[in-house]
Amino acid sequence: MPGTKIKYTALIVLITSSTFGDASSSSITRPPNKSQKSCSTAFKSNDVLFCASRRNAFNEPSALSPVSSQVTVRGGVGEEGGLMVRLKIGFYFALWYVLNIVYNILNKKYLNQIPAPLTVGSFQFLVGSLYSVLLWVTRIRPAPVLTSKGNTEVNKVGFYHMMGQELSMMSLGAGPVSFTHIVKALEPFFSAVVSALVFGKWMHPMVYVTLIPVVGGVAYACLKERSFSWLAFWTAMGSNLAFALRAVVSKSALDAKGGNLGENLTSVNLFGIVTIYAFLQSIPLFLLGEGLSFIELWKKALEKSSHYELVKGLVVSGLFHYLNNEVMYLALSNVHPVTLAVGNTMKRVFIVVASVLVFQNPITVQAAIGSSIGIGGVLLYSLVKQHYEELEKKKLEEEALAAKGKGNWFANRGKK
Repeated sequence: MPGTKIKYTALIVLITSSTFGDASSSSITRPPNKSQKSCSTAFKSNDVLFCASRRNAFNEPSALSPVSSQVTVRGGVGEEGGLMVRLKIGFYFALWYVLNIVYNILNKKYLNQIPAPLTVGSFQFLVGSLYSVLLWVTRIRPAPVLTSKGNTEVNKVGFYHMMGQELSMMSLGAGPVSFTHIVKALEPFFSAVVSALVFGKWMHPMVYVTLIPVVGGVAYACLKERSFSWLAFWTAMGSNLAFALRAVVSKSALDAKGGNLGENLTSVNLFGIVTIYAFLQSIPLFLLGEGLSFIELWKKALEKSSHYELVKGLVVSGLFHYLNNEVMYLALSNVHPVTLAVGNTMKRVFIVVASVLVFQNPITVQAAIGSSIGIGGVLLYSLVKQHYEELEKKKLEEEALAAKGKGNWFANRGKK
């Protein structure tokens, strides 16, 4: 039975979440860190938030590396992690992909039944909020504690998270899943532009060059797309912008506060709080946008289904939406940035292929070529960006060592 499978999947995720936790409880050995309970930087990778230490205060997934510099990373896993760590990460990745694909398929299915994307999106936030609160109340996961400043700043992040997800829902409701994800391949472009214009963070020129195939590929794919929809296109573009703003706002706000936002703000706990704020802020949006029409849409959906089936569908889609992000944290917390880039790229490919097979929405050869170029460009962008950030980091480390050596030389000379 589908319900049994869903409950089984949720149980697996719950067990793995409570057993392995997040990056802070990984089996990879790390030196003691007194500030381990606080999160100092939240940033965005494609469609999620991350928590990282201040020593990796970048606004992109290339900085996602909770592994200490004292631990050698090869293939995304610490050498002393062993086979069990690799198996655990492999399991997380597999579960992440399955949850992501199933979520997108179920989401589109229920949006076809109830064409009310704002209401469905808000209900999904509610399910994720209840899931997080349940883990905190039962003490399966330590409850986060926000300071007044932390409360204000995380609330801002929740707003952009809400807007990004609601616009994604509108795009998915207006067009095929494959089309939405082809357009959402432009997320790195928006992140780069917003980071430069709003945050003042400019990257190496070659990084911007790699965005050319991303933009060109997506444009070519959309040029003669059979199922092209302006509503789906512009809402997907708006979602890209909202998620890019979420990344910039979260990083600038949290950096400015010096990381003093509260306790127990692990990546999964932070995402839980952001989800709660997103739900609260989505209430007036769906009431104004669909409040009057939702009752009629629900009655129309009852002609082909029952109250139980519709409610179950909403709960299931909300659960998969939240668990998809939760498992992604567990998968990505212990991998190298290159593995992260490849994983995110392949995830989008699997979603596009799965949606075409399930919904029988064939894409043209031109769309297939364009999307391949665009998604390949995303991978190239991630790898090139990571390369130049590592070079910059190495340069800063060498300059710091040189300055330290020079200071020691003068100190020793003074003693003489």
